[in-house]
This record gives sequence, structure tokens and C-alpha cells, in this order.
Amino acid sequence: MGPQDQLEPPSRASAAPKEGTGSGVKTILLHVQNDTSLVMRLEAALSLARACEAHLSCLHVTPIEAYVAFDKVGGLLVMNDVMKALDEQEQAVRTKIEEKLRNEDVSWDYEQITGYAASQIVSHAALADLVVTGREPHRTDFAAPALRVLGDILYRARTPLFIPGDKYASADPTETAMIAWDGSYEAANAIRSSVGLLKLASNVHVLQIIEEAKEGTFPGTRLLEYLSRHEVHAELSTIEAPVDISDDEVISATLIARATAINASYVLMGGYSHSRIGEYIFGGVTRTLLAACPVPLIIAH
Repeated sequence: MGPQDQLEPPSRASAAPKEGTGSGVKTILLHVQNDTSLVMRLEAALSLARACEAHLSCLHVTPIEAYVAFDKVGGLLVMNDVMKALDEQEQAVRTKIEEKLRNEDVSWDYEQITGYAASQIVSHAALADLVVTGREPHRTDFAAPALRVLGDILYRARTPLFIPGDKYASADPTETAMIAWDGSYEAANAIRSSVGLLKLASNVHVLQIIEEAKEGTFPGTRLLEYLSRHEVHAELSTIEAPVDISDDEVISATLIARATAINASYVLMGGYSHSRIGEYIFGGVTRTLLAACPVPLIIAH
């Protein structure tokens, strides 16, 4: 059974926004590809769209690499039978999603294209307020590794990314939100671009890991002042950095443990990524959480 046959996850109560509070999120771009995380992405996007009263724009990208195969002597051969099978699979995905969306209480549109996934997402994200995507590549046979695609999107896009948790986690922005704060420009940018969503949260917790002060960082108290001007009243807690602050897995585990303890609906954080000769290089904590995280992430560069 393929992912296209699994579009009926366990039912959950729909998210309801705080009365009189607007999120500022009016267009949500959903990255549609035929992989095992499609169900979570779709349900997360629907939950967010309901809570924000936003329009859901579905972008179904078939990687252009999937149509190309190399023969034994290195020539380029387009396989007709592969193309036919792939087209049938992609059409089945579209049919299933459109049937589901017709029964949902959100406005939506659906666009199906062939191209390079990251480039298409970045292009369409220019007029979106939030992008819902996942960690998993379209197909390991054809697509680039998931982290490379995410790195490309994170580095080039100016729109926050919402990445569902590894487990079937709620995507209700009206519940508790957690901010992973390190005082960096990237973290500040992520918060500024997502302050509307934070307004919907019932509680906002800021977790700051105390380490040696770095030039150009902002204290947590300034963050609380900024949020309060937007009528977001947050609670700041600090913890000491691990003995080996370079141990990114320890820091990541600390963030996940706190998010789990407070039952956070998502973790908002800045993403560290830069380009080097076509490769996208992450900061250690960013890489660890993008590779695996049970709690949904909202991340921006």
C-alpha cells in the first residue's frame, strides 16, 4: 500500500483561533510529494489553515530527475514505461488529495508541476506566509537527499518552514509554543516572521541555553520586550549549557526534552545554513533537528 492510499489518519479536534486574534498567516503553501510523510504534512497544513483562517495552496512537484535514467554506456534514456507508471502514481496522489480537500472546511487550490523541488518551492513561497514541507525525499532512487533539499529551501526562501514531527504530532498553533532562543539574528528573524502564529498560542515558553556571550547576540529580556509589544506574553527559562557546548546532540536533546515536558505544539527556531559550492551546510543543532525531531518545527533562516 502506497502513501496515496493512507490519507485517513486518526481524527483530531480542529484547531480554533483565539477570538479576536489574527495570525497574519493567510496563505499556506503545502509541498505535495508521494512519500510516507505526506499524510502528516497534509493534516498539519489543514490544521494550520483552519486555525489561521488561511488559504491552502497545494504544490505537487514531480522531480524532473524521476523521468531520467542512464543506460549502461552512459547515454541519456527516457523510459516510456517508467514515465507511464510515474504519471499514474502522481495522478493517484492528486486524486486522493483533491477528494479529501473537497470535504474540508478550508479554501484551497492545487497545482501540479515537474521540476526541481527546492527551486519550485522557493519560487512559490515568495507569496506564501508559511511553507509546510517534510524531511523525506520524494524517492531515494531519484531525488537529492532530504537535508540537501531542505538546506536549499532554508537558505533561499524568506518564508518560515513548518516541518511536522516524526511521530503523528498535533499541529495546533493555539496550544503551547516553545521558542529556542540563542540571541542570534537567525532566531530573531524566525520570531519576527512568525509573531502572528505566536499570537494564537495559549502559552509561549522561551528556552535559552546559557553559554559564553557571543558578539551580536540579543539577551532574552529584549526578546520578551519585543513579544510583549505584539501582545505575546512569554515566559523565559534558562538552563546552563552542557560542559561540551560543541556537543550538538546534547543541546538538541535538551530542547526536545523541554518541548516534550511542556507539551509544546511546535518549536520555533532560527536555522543556520550557508551555501558552499552548491552544497548547503547546516549548523550542528539545525542539522540534528532537521534530521529527526518528534516535535513539529517552525524554522527560518
